[in-house]
Amino acid sequence: MLKVSPWKGIIRFGKRGKLSPRFLGPFVILEKIGLQAYRLDLPPEMDGIHTTFHVCYLRKCLAEEECVIPLTEIRVDNRNRCVEEPETILESKVKKLRHKDVIMVKVQWKHHRGANITWESDDDMKKRYPHLFVIA
Repeated sequence: MLKVSPWKGIIRFGKRGKLSPRFLGPFVILEKIGLQAYRLDLPPEMDGIHTTFHVCYLRKCLAEEECVIPLTEIRVDNRNRCVEEPETILESKVKKLRHKDVIMVKVQWKHHRGANITWESDDDMKKRYPHLFVIA
């Protein structure tokens, strides 16, 4: 499995931490280069990415096949960073702070297996994804 860039600025509003690392793959190892690098067999969709990676960016694939995200479902921007999009808004709540109330929405994200649900600010979600708030 290949580790995707942990920069989440465009993906989830600059968050870092436990949700930031993501992995792609599995990929076939073509050759070992030196003591700490490997050359991978990347698909044609990833032509702009160098094929040699340090071992710190690689993980042994322990996942079952249905947990692996296919490359056809992944969008990559011009900086070769993975872009995630919200699928639906499940519910909303008002979080009371000391001097103001903040509306939070529970968002289900695409391209993930299992429960990948986070609470996000209503204002940020409306600015970035207004199509989710259209009432049918």
